[in-house]
Amino acid sequence: MSNLSELLPTGGGQNAVDFVASGTLSSGQTVVLNSDGTVEAVGETSPTLDSSTVFESASTEAISATFDSNSNKIVIAYCDIGNSSYGTVIVGNISGTSISFGSAVVFNSSETSNISTTFDSNSNKIVISYRNHGNSSYGTAIVGTVSGTSISLGTPAVFESATSLLMVMTFDSNSNKVVIAYKDAGNSNRGTAIVGTVSGTSISFGAAAVFESGNTAAISIAFDLNTNNFVIAYQDINDSNYGKAIVGTVSGTGINFPTSETVFNSASTTYTTTVFDSVANKIVIAYTNSGNSGYGTAIIGTVSGTSISFGSPVTFINNTATYISGTFDTNANKVFLAYRNNTQGKGSCVAGLVSGTSISFGSESVFDTGNITLPSTTFDSNSNKAVIAYRDTAFTYYGTSVVIDIPTTNSNVADFIGITAESISDTATGAVNVYGGINEAQTGLTIGSDYYVQDDGSLSTTASSVKVGQAISATTINMMDLT
Repeated sequence: MSNLSELLPTGGGQNAVDFVASGTLSSGQTVVLNSDGTVEAVGETSPTLDSSTVFESASTEAISATFDSNSNKIVIAYCDIGNSSYGTVIVGNISGTSISFGSAVVFNSSETSNISTTFDSNSNKIVISYRNHGNSSYGTAIVGTVSGTSISLGTPAVFESATSLLMVMTFDSNSNKVVIAYKDAGNSNRGTAIVGTVSGTSISFGAAAVFESGNTAAISIAFDLNTNNFVIAYQDINDSNYGKAIVGTVSGTGINFPTSETVFNSASTTYTTTVFDSVANKIVIAYTNSGNSGYGTAIIGTVSGTSISFGSPVTFINNTATYISGTFDTNANKVFLAYRNNTQGKGSCVAGLVSGTSISFGSESVFDTGNITLPSTTFDSNSNKAVIAYRDTAFTYYGTSVVIDIPTTNSNVADFIGITAESISDTATGAVNVYGGINEAQTGLTIGSDYYVQDDGSLSTTASSVKVGQAISATTINMMDLT
């Protein structure tokens, strides 16, 4: 006798129960019990695709989506290339796992680009900002009122009498103002912000304030409900394209930037998106990190007073990610990111859970197998669904939307039931060793060590919430004694 396992029966059948497999399972794989009685592999959870719907059967550009919490509707504004590149807006309603749309409405009868949307919860209005090519490319905004799946529009107002680019918006619920950040081509491409006040169906603006005196790109913005400040993330082209962030405060109809910017990425930084996590009270900035092979990266910011500090960056996908857009799911309490996985050439998404000054991500999901562009995300708190509006490059560049369910946990490990004693094909029946049994289908175990199930389904000596048992040989784990 060479080791303890020779005292035990062979075949991995000790305390084995037969289950039907959901998905193909390998021998020695950790599994969970599903509500229908089947078993599937332990693994990191990923966003689930419900259904996709075309909202514009023509080529689209400059897509921006937001949620109107008064009418419980999704609002998507975009450039309709199929209609002379006019600025157009459409209202969608989620029912179950699908979204349906009303009739599209033109909000600007000339070429329109750099569109951004937000919802003003004080006036219960949608605000759309855009570059109006029909009026010298001036920065312009317009107010919309949603009724059912239709939208009516007020009179446009110019907020910048110069070429305005890269507009992004957020709503400051403390001051009940809209904040627009943009690149002011009429002022040496400086990063600029301005406050808008909605009254009825019109919007008026205060004085613009410069937040970056250098050439600015990749601008994104979010309002921090915890400190009543907003955060702008951007690429500083004049400083090696570094990623920077700055905290601003609305004062009346003006803006203060009391402290200087903070570098969050000392490398070329593009495609930023900024999200406020209202559970963790943190700012999450996701971006393309050219200093690390263009990988999709996220970093957690903590606002204190009028300054911001950052934790360590976390890679959310080990591939090049571009066109990143984010939102916060108040049901799952997770940050949701949609992007183009350039390496695989697919529209992809992932959800992350903030803890302290870090964030952990589940598995990536593919929402479109084509090389999509311009995704814009929003969260419908009525249906507890996320929506991605995007340009489907594989389908004649049509404007397309997809409804997404975001998992409430990062892994299904809490439902662990056992380890497969044999390979089991999808829908086939096979043996699973449960607690009180012996599994002999492992490799590389350290004899005498305790093993735990990890979020990705692997077995490790690293302690987790799910202890399996003790290794009694390099291939055998005793699931009987968990003390």
